[in-house]
Amino acid sequence: MRVVVAVLLFVTIAHAALWGILQDKQQAPDFKGLLNSVSYAPFEGSGHPDVDNIPTAENIRSDMKALARLTRAIRLYSSTGGVELVPPIANEFGLKVMVGAWIDKHVERNEREMQAAIDLAKHNSNVNGIVVGNETIYRGDQKVSDLIKLIQRVKGSVNVPVTTGEIWNIWLEHPELASSVDFIAAHILPYWEGFSSKQAVDQALIIYQKLRDAFPGKRIVIAEFGWPSAGYNLRNADPGPFQQAVTLRNFVTKAQSIGMEYNIVEAIDQPWKFFEGGVGPYWGILNADREPKFSWTGPVVDQAYWKLAGIALLIGILLSLPILRLVRPTVMQALLLSAAANGVGAWVATVFSYWTVHYFVFGSAFALTLGLILLVPLILIAMARIEEIAAVAFGQRPQRLITREAAAAATQATAGAPLPKVSIHVPAYFEPPEMLKQTLDAVSRLDYPNFECVVIINNTPDPAFWQPIQDHCRTLGERFKFINAEKVEGFKAGALRIAMERTAADAEIIGVIDADYVVQPDWLKDLVPAFNDPHVGLVQAPQDHRDGDRSLMHYVMNGEYAGFFDIGMVQRNEANAIIVHGTMCLIRRAAMDMAGGWAGDTICEDTDLGLAMIEHGWTTHYTNTRYGHGLLPDTYEAFKKQRHRWAYGGFQIVKKHWRRFLPGASRLSQDQKREFTLGWLNWLGAESLGVVVAILNLIWVPIVAFADIAIPDKILTLPIIAAFLVSLIHFVALYRLRVPVKTAQMLGAMVAAMSVQWTVSRAVAQGLITEHLAFARTSKGGLSRMSIEFQAFWEAVIGILLLVGAAVLIATNQYKEVHEIYIFAGVLVLESLPFLSAVAIAILETSRINEFSFWRNARIRSAELIGLRPAPMPNGVSPPGNSEIHRETS
Repeated sequence: MRVVVAVLLFVTIAHAALWGILQDKQQAPDFKGLLNSVSYAPFEGSGHPDVDNIPTAENIRSDMKALARLTRAIRLYSSTGGVELVPPIANEFGLKVMVGAWIDKHVERNEREMQAAIDLAKHNSNVNGIVVGNETIYRGDQKVSDLIKLIQRVKGSVNVPVTTGEIWNIWLEHPELASSVDFIAAHILPYWEGFSSKQAVDQALIIYQKLRDAFPGKRIVIAEFGWPSAGYNLRNADPGPFQQAVTLRNFVTKAQSIGMEYNIVEAIDQPWKFFEGGVGPYWGILNADREPKFSWTGPVVDQAYWKLAGIALLIGILLSLPILRLVRPTVMQALLLSAAANGVGAWVATVFSYWTVHYFVFGSAFALTLGLILLVPLILIAMARIEEIAAVAFGQRPQRLITREAAAAATQATAGAPLPKVSIHVPAYFEPPEMLKQTLDAVSRLDYPNFECVVIINNTPDPAFWQPIQDHCRTLGERFKFINAEKVEGFKAGALRIAMERTAADAEIIGVIDADYVVQPDWLKDLVPAFNDPHVGLVQAPQDHRDGDRSLMHYVMNGEYAGFFDIGMVQRNEANAIIVHGTMCLIRRAAMDMAGGWAGDTICEDTDLGLAMIEHGWTTHYTNTRYGHGLLPDTYEAFKKQRHRWAYGGFQIVKKHWRRFLPGASRLSQDQKREFTLGWLNWLGAESLGVVVAILNLIWVPIVAFADIAIPDKILTLPIIAAFLVSLIHFVALYRLRVPVKTAQMLGAMVAAMSVQWTVSRAVAQGLITEHLAFARTSKGGLSRMSIEFQAFWEAVIGILLLVGAAVLIATNQYKEVHEIYIFAGVLVLESLPFLSAVAIAILETSRINEFSFWRNARIRSAELIGLRPAPMPNGVSPPGNSEIHRETS
């Protein structure tokens, strides 16, 4: 424990040191005087000035008091809608005012604006000029000749200089405009031209000199220069608080040294300018709360930096505390888990920072809140997977796993003792008779003296399916009981309840195997001794399959099944929290009776019963030794139907048992509750969440592409990428460490696992709105044919839409080159992979490359092309690679 505490302290100190090393501190020239002028709009909040955002005299007076300490003058952009209150109030604080008349395409409004500006100039001595129109030519609201007429009308009515505000290149392109004004009011905003913050000041000086050269003797004012403190990048332009502070301090220092007249845009952040893309609200030198965003002297630093560091460290410590509850964690295990916890802490601090320095309208606040809500389970899933990586790669070896050696030792220890009677139940529903005969033959060869076998065929009226089995049971002897039950209710559970009624009274242990499972002779001999412990209620052996060499699709499907039984079940077994499967399991009869027996209210009666037994305090054990091999689903359609049944049944179990997870409601330990909760979240939640996030991101594509809104990468998209990478590492690392398959089968298993994301999410959605679905039998034994329908239609639709969305984002971002949009496009591509995996397997199933004979022939053809003559293979010998496949899967 002391070592673990030391590790946690080390990681916390390292995390704090990393914050110290990464703290940004930049130098910029000190500016101690007053600014020449700043743009001012007296509006608050996110309401548009044209709708309901009317300023009050009290708020304006408060603003003027704050601005009088920063600037000599202010520039306005309108003279109506409450803005007319500004000049007389500004005069109270000694501020000059450059009045603005907003000009657009509306004639009546233009007349009101010009008349109001004229009146303000006549009645306020602090008005030092009028700007008629702001970027009116750039927006295309007026022709140059028409704007000149408006300017001349205003000039004829006032005794102050009159001009118009335009982007610098408009002045160069229309020298006649320059001739009509008293001075040139040029807007130089390098951000909108894609220059970096380091280039901005030099670019402004270059343009200023161009204007001086083009209009010698003309008074030139840089009427707008600024840099946003937040928002998306535009090509090389990099908004941010440090960039804003350094750029503005450099600019005003240079301007002062050469006598340049300038106006900084703008005084106060304007949250209502969200329509100007992601940067619109963030040009102010004061935030919306009228607080300075940076200091004009001294090093440029983030004043809230160590507050954020404290949040990150605190979250990291809190999330690291559960490590102290682990049983004998290793140093590397604790190190990895604590590092992950502190990484989450850093992300939480980043979210906090983003939330406190950005402004939100309802839509953006809702979208961000929804995104964060969806990210919470995603991060929990990622943390659970990191914990499993740490446990498997660096933790102690499994302590509770029943190995062959442990089974042999238990058998040796109980040699000569009376063996409990086992009743093996084999339920069957329209199963191929020859396949079921193989199963019963294997049972008859069990190396165990005291067992019976109850075969129950249910709801199968066709004698071709049940008559051969009845005859075969008679051949195998009195140990084998045959039942043919019609009109059985309650799915498989109903059949198993009938089997219990015909079970021998002295049978203490119930064994259950599916109709396709060929068991090994030592199954009972090795595992029954575990029941010598009276607390043991169940022993589960893994599922495995003997037909993984049927095709390439079956090969990868078998690899996908193996991962769960060699990784997840082994780890859950350490907490006595395994998931019970209705085949290859042995159950103490007394434990089954206490738990209520086979319940027919879910379609996963096996998992339901197992959880009920654990809730009553029974101990379970697991072995990853293969004691039986069944058959894989015949088709990809059957594979998906089986996964749908498992997911739907799993969700039924969640709805049925969640109350037993409340404090004091059952005998479940905290570790057991945790394993089941994270297991459900990791499977049902992860798949459903993946689909929901993908569809929501599709909805966001046109907004991001055409509305100049970029999704914040550090708090939304990058965590999705990080979670994907964690899942990838989790899969590859744990397969390499625990699952004895080759790389090709592992990669195929990854595709197979991803391919059922849509299937599982559909099952969860149906579980939310329905109580019961019909039990769907998994077709095995080669009786079912492939459907003529394409088995991944909806996956193909969603996958293609995601790829098209990514392409649209990239195409529309060619000019803007916003980094966040490229990252978002990458996320869409990643999110398409599960859907495209389903498409790939559906196509593979009907392709020639699905047959191993294709690869054998391709190998032969390749050998002939390079002049080799492969040795002929005797008839009946499996093609190269198939024997290896069989060994791996067996």
